[in-house]
Amino acid sequence: MMESRLPAPVERAIRKLGADLSLARRRRHFSQASLAERMGASLSTVRRMESGDVRVPIHFFARALYVFGELRALE
Repeated sequence: MMESRLPAPVERAIRKLGADLSLARRRRHFSQASLAERMGASLSTVRRMESGDVRVPIHFFARALYVFGELRALE
């Protein structure tokens, strides 16, 4: 089965969201490990999410937004 490529604007949006979450984490002085623990995720998931990996399920992005008190951004 061939995997279709995401549209470029979608990939850019996910990369930007990952970068924004990384910035939010650093501004709050959380380590990636601390964010992972607060989200109930693995450290590798947080690293992949922050790097804009499009294979990270959206619920992890939502969990990070929730930890930061910014879930409304997803609504």
